[in-house]
Amino acid sequence: MTRRGTAAQGAHRGGLSAADLGGVRGLAVAAHRFDACRRVEEVVEATARAAVDVLGADACAVCRITQETSRVLHVEQTGDDQRRDQALRATYRAEDRPALRALLRNRESWVAHAFDAHGRSVRPGDPAAGDRVEVELLREIGAASALTAPVVVNDVVWGQVTVLRDFEAPLFHADDVATAEVLAALAAGAIARVDLEKQMRHMIADDPLTGLANRRTADQAADAALASGRETCVVMCDVDGLKRVNDELGHDAGDDLLRAVADVLRRAADAIPGATAARIGGDEFCLVTVDQSREAVATAMATTVAKFPLPHGAAISYGIASTAVMGSVEARHLFRRADQAQYQAKRRRARARARTTPPISDPVQAVERLTASGAVAIGAAAPAVVPRLCAFAAAATETLGGDSWAVRERMSGSPTFTTVARGGSPADAAETRTITVERDAWVVEVAVAAAASTGRQVQTALHALVAIAVDGARNA
Repeated sequence: MTRRGTAAQGAHRGGLSAADLGGVRGLAVAAHRFDACRRVEEVVEATARAAVDVLGADACAVCRITQETSRVLHVEQTGDDQRRDQALRATYRAEDRPALRALLRNRESWVAHAFDAHGRSVRPGDPAAGDRVEVELLREIGAASALTAPVVVNDVVWGQVTVLRDFEAPLFHADDVATAEVLAALAAGAIARVDLEKQMRHMIADDPLTGLANRRTADQAADAALASGRETCVVMCDVDGLKRVNDELGHDAGDDLLRAVADVLRRAADAIPGATAARIGGDEFCLVTVDQSREAVATAMATTVAKFPLPHGAAISYGIASTAVMGSVEARHLFRRADQAQYQAKRRRARARARTTPPISDPVQAVERLTASGAVAIGAAAPAVVPRLCAFAAAATETLGGDSWAVRERMSGSPTFTTVARGGSPADAAETRTITVERDAWVVEVAVAAAASTGRQVQTALHALVAIAVDGARNA
């Protein structure tokens, strides 16, 4: 039986001859291919092609090894042998394939032959032929010789490269093993580089808590969408109820809530081709779309928000701005208009909630709830006057059915007060009334539902809680 040369059939790529692709020159070509790879999938495919070329093989499989299990990532063949393809794509464990177990333990390449150098079938159990299981597999698929080299990335066996030769080709020998190991090392270096680049991109472009894109990426997406000249929409979102969840259940629950919001935005982005979902910061999120009508974006948002409600009674308020309405504008103007629309939506939600939520008209119940929510909010806030007063004001507003609050400070030597912080969404004057509580240089204003109890008992509770917030911060 005659044997062909060391180059595989069809091993001519990009105008290069078999001689160009073999040996050291072939490895140099492979190294250049790896330099151009930017994804692990590209490295895997380049490895398989290079293995067929450089080693004069008839087939190659590149596999990922995790938990002692080998799973194929890519198969390259010079022909169309379905039986061989099926065998190369099989998933198997180390406990079933001793050669894999030895590769993981020793990190060494192995060779197996179903035929000897003269084309004769090797005797069963011949130790010179290699692992018995691999020899039998070669017989089953009609291949003569196999070589496998480990791919070691960051001192861990990441995967393996397996190549096959048919009867007409020479059996794999020591020089082939050395070549395969060099190729596997080049592939490992490319995988490590690509993985590091991916991690760096993730650190720069992604929000670490939610995994969404960050503000930088959202701005870039908006600029690119506007530059395309196609309709661009920005959806600004805000989380209603995050502070309550943080105060009552802790910041771990608040983080879980933010991740739930991110999941809703991610689903909405999946429903809108070309959309970018991002977390701007805090409880603010956004969606940037291109070449999608405002109506389509609004429908996708409404459907997704309704289908995936948030935990702990929280909700998403959002507003949409589109170039179809605003015309040609800069990205910052589009974000600003969407934020204004979101604020209006939050106000509408607060008014609707005030109308549908029965106010606490019973003074005893009002005091009990006010004391509980106010004490929790003050205790969870940072140990300073302003954070404590803001936390209390927000809790009192929600407990008494209101929708806005403010914290003011009297300037030294002046009878006037300066607004330090405000929150909520002011409703119609007819629907609420304002309670003012003073302590030293501080004033807290809370807008409460018109029907809520605000008698002497409630007023006493409010004054006591404000005193705790101010005096406690002073003594901290």
